[in-house]
Amino acid sequence: MAKNQDTPLARNIRRIGHLNIPGGGQVVVDGRYAYIGHMKPPHGTTIIDISNAKKPKVISTIALADDYSHTHKVRVVGDLMYTNVEQNNRHFLRLGDQLPDIRRKLGKKLGRGPTDAEAAASLGVSADDVAELDAARERGYEDGGFRIYDISDRAKPKLIHHQKTFGFGVHRFDVDERYAYISTEMQGYVGNILVIYDMTNPAKPREVSRWWMPGQHVAGGEKPTWKGYRNRLHHALRVGNELWAAVWHAGFRVIDVSDITKPKTIASHDYHPPFPEPTHTILPFLKPIGGRRIAMVADEEHAHTPGRLHGFLWVFDVTDLNNIQALSAFDVSELDSPWSRAPGRFGAHQFREKLDSTLVHMTWFAGGLRIIDIADPFKPKEIAHYIPEPINGEPSPQSNDVDVDGDGLIYVLDRNAGFDILEMTGS
Repeated sequence: MAKNQDTPLARNIRRIGHLNIPGGGQVVVDGRYAYIGHMKPPHGTTIIDISNAKKPKVISTIALADDYSHTHKVRVVGDLMYTNVEQNNRHFLRLGDQLPDIRRKLGKKLGRGPTDAEAAASLGVSADDVAELDAARERGYEDGGFRIYDISDRAKPKLIHHQKTFGFGVHRFDVDERYAYISTEMQGYVGNILVIYDMTNPAKPREVSRWWMPGQHVAGGEKPTWKGYRNRLHHALRVGNELWAAVWHAGFRVIDVSDITKPKTIASHDYHPPFPEPTHTILPFLKPIGGRRIAMVADEEHAHTPGRLHGFLWVFDVTDLNNIQALSAFDVSELDSPWSRAPGRFGAHQFREKLDSTLVHMTWFAGGLRIIDIADPFKPKEIAHYIPEPINGEPSPQSNDVDVDGDGLIYVLDRNAGFDILEMTGS
């Protein structure tokens, strides 16, 4: 690996700008600004002036009023900025819904009310967690949804509307000049579904349609064939009259939205099992490669079990949606990062959601940023990488999201702390 004073673990990339800011879930670059959705409250959304890439400057921040939500995703269309609103620490806090039933069953068995330690043991948490889980259940959560801001003055974002949905609220999403494609829980469904809103009037979003997988609409009499909400929409990205939807442990779907009021599934592919990590993102390249329509799929690495595959990157031939075929895969060895076994995640997460060349910009948590050339879809080739050193006492870098501007500068956001601006130095 080539080394220089700024990037001790880099190949064909150098860092030209850096900000030590709280970690985030998504970075979007639009013109001379970068927009950051932060992972944890009270940090909400940050707008950064990147006109001087060597000296990026925070020009505005939106703080959250409490620690019940996070707004870790962000999109921008013109002078409108969208953020999600999702329950912070949602999966852990929902465990508290089980406590009343656990206490009832233990009470019958023991002939007395169970202690917090006994209830916690049945739930698989610590006794110290029980009070927090009880408080969250009793408090409830009603803020989930998404917000729309007027950012005509980037230094002073103004809230236009907070659209509330249901349950956990909204995770990742897509928007364009007319519609918002929202991944959210909704009453009567199990797990996130797709809700499409007409945003002609940003102050009054109008729902135009929904899409879900058979089995999710329990209020309509459907019965899921899976446990809990492991099969759900992560997010769907629009390409022409199609939406490309990652559906977690159910693989991916392609949805026809030529009639926006009636989304229709036109393709389905699932590789679970045997592959253990959930499908995070799917997106086709804008142009054919070698006469084929090619799509990239990223699985998201979670807690790793030794001996199990890490999350990695797939290459699919989607020329014929009735005969989707995996062509190849790309992985990063644990030997390629000194922090691969440090606390934190090591494995695939997210690629830049615009595939306008054969290059894929991919974040790999403790593996940093990897740039992979798919010119030969059967032989993905890494041409550059950049692994930042951990900062602020974190045990490992956790490169989480990436975007690229019109000049080819690369913007990488860490999940815990840090924001880097990079440039290619060769290939």
